[in-house]
Amino acid sequence: MTPQSDSSSGTTIRLLSPLRDFLKTESSGAILLAGSAIFALIWANSPWSGSYESLWSSHIAITVAGHSLDLSLRHWVNDGLMTIFFFVVGLEIKREVTSGHLSNRRAALLPGIAAIGGMVVPALIYLLIAGQTAPRGWAIPMATDIALAIGVMSVAKGRIPASLRAFLLGLAIVDDIGAIIIIALVYSTGVKFGWLTAACVGVVMALLIRRSGVQSVLAYVLIGVVVWFAMYQGGIHPTIAGVIMGVMAPATVQPQSELVNVDEVADSSESGFESGEHTARRGSVSVVEWLEHILHPWSSYMIVPIFALANSGINVSINGLRDAAGSPITWGVFLGLLVGKPLGVVLASKIAVRIGVADSPQDATGVHMLGAGTAAGIGFTVALFITELAFDNPVDQTNAKIAILMSSVVAVIAAIAILMRRKTTEEI
Repeated sequence: MTPQSDSSSGTTIRLLSPLRDFLKTESSGAILLAGSAIFALIWANSPWSGSYESLWSSHIAITVAGHSLDLSLRHWVNDGLMTIFFFVVGLEIKREVTSGHLSNRRAALLPGIAAIGGMVVPALIYLLIAGQTAPRGWAIPMATDIALAIGVMSVAKGRIPASLRAFLLGLAIVDDIGAIIIIALVYSTGVKFGWLTAACVGVVMALLIRRSGVQSVLAYVLIGVVVWFAMYQGGIHPTIAGVIMGVMAPATVQPQSELVNVDEVADSSESGFESGEHTARRGSVSVVEWLEHILHPWSSYMIVPIFALANSGINVSINGLRDAAGSPITWGVFLGLLVGKPLGVVLASKIAVRIGVADSPQDATGVHMLGAGTAAGIGFTVALFITELAFDNPVDQTNAKIAILMSSVVAVIAAIAILMRRKTTEEI
């Protein structure tokens, strides 16, 4: 984002490109995410391994108006901090649906259909392998980690068409929508309808104050906290509150005069930002884009790495690896991500293009689509998140996490190797 000066007003213009900034932040955040996961593994297998579990198992209690929350530090990260991550996901869904790749029906069809194929096939592979012993884990291999997948695309961007990154981004967004629905419907148990009613009242209040034109961020934060608490107490996973508040954010213009969306401006040259023309261009940044601009770096550079640090510390031993190798959970997750994802994405895309309901990404070949499908098999962040919800048994959690880490490493290497191949003329 480049600052420019407005000679007529003396203010500083800040140029904002939502899509480019999103992709850049995700790519950079992928490095911190991977580093945090590696550090957690080293820490959990070092002479100081006891301090790792002791830290994340320590409890913090908060009492407000007679209601107390006593959670471990890991749960505060997973249920609290990750709500902000899912709020940013909600913002990105809103932006993509209103003005991004998912706003055009035909443009949205291919990544949408590919995402469905990339969710159904991995789930089926998992159930075929581990359905008899641990069926609750079927959603783990359905997830795509946007940061790592986009990071892979950034490494290979000189060898791939720009349309392929747009395709993968759209696929990952639809994938996130699917994961959110599954978390809400499958992994929210023991629903208490009194608290659920309170959460709904909070959502209605947010809608009413939005319609009345209230601009105070604090008002929405307070309502969001109430909705989060009501969902937690009501048996609905509280991170869903973040998604709801994100999707509810208005796509109307944000009264923030120094921001200009260069993607909405036909001519973004420096000479264009003067006097009345500059004033006309100031109203191009929506509230959704403004919030995403502020919060996305915090999500990618702090919250997701902390989540990886809190959840990737697996104690790896010869016996543990031997047990994991004999576990159907391990193989269900591993093959679901590494085989099911690319298979589902490529097959669904081929069917959609062949029957004429969608168009292949411009200049993308079959090899490109295979590489994108393989990159979609990097499940990391959301897959780890669902693992914590799916299994209570620490051994099952460990086996699933080992599979997620191993498949993610293999998928990164395989996707880069496929996408870095010389361009071919093969079409999907």
